[in-house]
Amino acid sequence: MKVVILAGGFGTRISEESHLKPKPMIEIGERPILWHIMKEYSYYGFNEFVICLGYKQYIIKEFFADYFLHTSDITFDLAKNEMKVHNNYSEPWKVTLVDTGLNTMTGGRIKRIKEYVKNDTFMMTYGDGVSDINVRDLLEYHKKNGKIATLTAVNVGQRFGVLDISGKDNSIRAFREKAESDGSRINAGYMVLEPAIFDYIDGDNTVFEQEPLRALANMGELCAYKHNGFWQCMDTQREKEKLEKMWATGQAPWKVW
Repeated sequence: MKVVILAGGFGTRISEESHLKPKPMIEIGERPILWHIMKEYSYYGFNEFVICLGYKQYIIKEFFADYFLHTSDITFDLAKNEMKVHNNYSEPWKVTLVDTGLNTMTGGRIKRIKEYVKNDTFMMTYGDGVSDINVRDLLEYHKKNGKIATLTAVNVGQRFGVLDISGKDNSIRAFREKAESDGSRINAGYMVLEPAIFDYIDGDNTVFEQEPLRALANMGELCAYKHNGFWQCMDTQREKEKLEKMWATGQAPWKVW
């Protein structure tokens, strides 16, 4: 099963570093947060990735093209024009990098990778958040409920818009903006999607979190997987520093590998 990762946005809220590189390439412990997300999925046996690129896409392409340069010890023999890679552990990954446009919205980026996932169920998440979610359990939950889409719902305070979730079967009934008194869960990504999702995305200007998900919610085809463990996005420099501290002190909950 393929894992689609949205990695094409501008990352304007963490502009201290995103003016130099795409946000998914901002490093936690000297590895891009994109790498951390891929390691999470790989731990559970998901090793085929489709990465949706946009802003400064060449940086992500160069990272994978020169993967050993970034992750291994290397000896350069300049006289012989030779390079020897040491401790060259290779990840079992197959990575497809797709230019989904500079200004394309999230829904449009997903629409553009249709040919790479074809008619198969696929996973999808954002390239700026890490979690200790068991994605195997998430997949089983999705299969059991039989909805077009399942998203991971977490409760992390009230910075984002919130979800109204039915108490009976965890169906998501509506999206709405947050209120001061809310204690509702938010969309954390880590989704499982059926290929029927493409029918709900018009084109490049479609924001996935708006029309498509609202339509599915109204139809009862959107389900919430409630995750009570760790999840953290990296929207700001402060959040980046928080994740960096967790990694440096050996207390990174998302490091399941």
